[in-house]
Parts: sequence; structure tokens; C-alpha cells
Amino acid sequence: MDTAWTWDLSSYCAKYSFLTEPRGVTMREVERIFQLDPEPPILGNLNDYILEAVQRHNLRWFSFFLHCYENRLNGRVRRFLLREGLDRYDPERFLYYKMGCVLAMLDCLRGYDPAQGADFLTYAHHFIGNALLTCRMQEEAGSFENVDEYKAVRGIAWLYNQSGQSKQEAIQKYAQKNSYTEETAAKFLALAKLNRSRVPFYQTVQDEDSEETGEDVSRDDHWDYAGILWNGIQAEAIRGAFEKLNYREQTLLEKRNAICMTCGRVSPLSTRLTFEELAILFEGSTASGAERAYRKAVEHLACLLTEARVLHMIRLKRKSHTKRKKKIAAAVYLYQVDNDGEWGEISFDFEANIAEIVRLAEWDTTVSKKFAKEIIQSLLSPKKVSFVNDNTVVIS
Repeated sequence: MDTAWTWDLSSYCAKYSFLTEPRGVTMREVERIFQLDPEPPILGNLNDYILEAVQRHNLRWFSFFLHCYENRLNGRVRRFLLREGLDRYDPERFLYYKMGCVLAMLDCLRGYDPAQGADFLTYAHHFIGNALLTCRMQEEAGSFENVDEYKAVRGIAWLYNQSGQSKQEAIQKYAQKNSYTEETAAKFLALAKLNRSRVPFYQTVQDEDSEETGEDVSRDDHWDYAGILWNGIQAEAIRGAFEKLNYREQTLLEKRNAICMTCGRVSPLSTRLTFEELAILFEGSTASGAERAYRKAVEHLACLLTEARVLHMIRLKRKSHTKRKKKIAAAVYLYQVDNDGEWGEISFDFEANIAEIVRLAEWDTTVSKKFAKEIIQSLLSPKKVSFVNDNTVVIS
């Protein structure tokens, strides 16, 4: 704000103080941070507080405005988080989005001209929406130059997802509708695919007064299995594999990973159950027993996904090893690809810095060899390996 503005609230204090809980701020606190004590003066409507702030250049009146507007602001933030499929009861995230909106309103206050005839909230509505989108953009996996580019990426993502058209048809339609070149539209679609494996739905929403905002926001009516569990995996295949697990396995996976496969809710990882709590959930089990059961459930799910040809799975076990001076000098490992067929064999001579593929799984010289090389890379990471021929590796 300009230096000519003042902001003096010396005669007021926060009505609801922070309790400094060990777990951090609570929803009760972040939803009431602008409440003042004593109550601010009562004016005719919300815009009167803004008019007083502009005329006096005193942000005390903006604080009075926030005191009265806070409940509606909470509602707008909460609805945005809900449509984005985010946890609207996460206090820290809620406060982050809320303060983004307040900063946007402060910027708007500097350029607001009451003589234009529009209420402040009408004038600021678009900027508040941009503030919410900016907060969301900063949480995304992709990188965007600005919020306008982010909007464009969301727009073409929705079009491509909903239209059922081919990639080129969606690019042409979006470019024609929004006056972009096809090259630019293609770049936006590539950013969308990079950002998330399955694009969200969009809709035009209404504000708290049932007036159409014309604002594009994301609505997550489904659980994005692919984005959560594995980038690129088919959601239907995961759902089908999960339904083949027994009740105990399903419960262990859901509770441990804070995921509800029925309603699609994804909770913060801080809420997931520990193995001790899982043991209590299944009476007669210990924490170590619950952990073993959980790992078996993960393996079972992976096997089912492998059968569905959604992913590849490698089993690895050590056949033998040789120690010198309490260190493993050499070892032989067996491996199997996709839980099927004969086991392959790989030997490691760590003293000579050599690894050799003795036998390929199923004697497959195409697919199996690729996995054998990946095993060598994985076991020797972060060491550098280089293949001197099809079967021999030198370690450096």
C-alpha cells in the first residue's frame, strides 16, 4: 500500500486468540482471524466500510470490512477447495488461500474508484478468483509463467477431457475459440498432460448471491486414481484390482495411506494410521504383524496390476554370497519378471567391479534383458555402470 495510508487498530484486539496448540493452528482459529474486540462500528452495508477506508486513507476501516466479510470469504475459499478436490479442513492450507484473497483485496483497494458505480466486492471478485487460482497453481506439479497461462492450461485440459476428440482436433478447436495459434494451444495441452495424468472437470460457478461469476474453476467429481497412485496407470484397472483384495487388505491399504477408495477422499498423510493403530484395529495383531500384513497387501495389489498388464514387477532374491573382512565381496541374485516363468541369474564381483548376466529370465533376449540391466543399475546405484557387451558390466 502507499505510505499515505494508515492502519491503526490500537484500541482493538483479536476476539479469538491463537491457542498455540502443539499440533499447530486449528480450523476454528483460521476461520476467525479477522474478528475484532470490541465490535467495530455498524454501517449500512459492507461497501460503506470500503468507502470510509478510501476517503480517509485509513485501513482501520478495511479491518472492519474483513470483520464483517470474513464468514463469506471463508465460504468462498471452502467452495474452491472442495471443487479442486483438496482438503478444505486443512487449517494451514485454508489460511494460505484465505490470506492470498486478502492480499488481492488490498491491491484492489488502491485502484478502486467508487465513482465508477461498482461495489468493491464486484470490482474485486475477479482478482479474488485469480488469487485462489494462483495459490492452486503454486501447489501444482507443473511450472507456469503466470496465472493467465495456468487458466489456459486448465481450459484446454477440460476441452480435451470432455470433448472426446483427438489431440489435434482439441488443439484446433481451442486455438480457434481463444484466438491462439495451434502451436501455442499444443504447448498448453502438453503442459496440462505434464502437470497431471488426468485433467479435472470445470464448471461455471455461482457466488454467494447466486450471481454467475463466469469464473473457471476445477471440480474433482471423481478420484484421480492415476494421479495419486501412479502416473499413467489406468484408473479402472486399479479399481478392479483393489476390489479383488479381501476386506483386511483393503482396510490396511486405505487406513495406512489415508485414502478412501469408495468416496474418493484423500486425506493428509499426517492422518494415516500407524502400524500400532492398525494392530489395535485388527485385534490380536502386533505392530510388526500389521506391518507384514500391510506389505503383503501391497504385494498382492501389485501382482493383480501385473496380471492386468498395467505395470511390470520384478522379484529379486539372493542365491549366494561371499564375504571378506565382514563385507560382501561377491553375490549371485535370481530375478523373475511379472511373477511368471523361469528365474534369471545375475552375478556380482564387487572386488573386481564386474557384474554379469549369467542367465536371462525365461531366456528372453528382448524384454527380460531390459529388466536385468535395470536391476544392475538399481543395486549399484549411485555407482556408475557401463555395459562392455550384452552381458557384462564394468562398475566405476
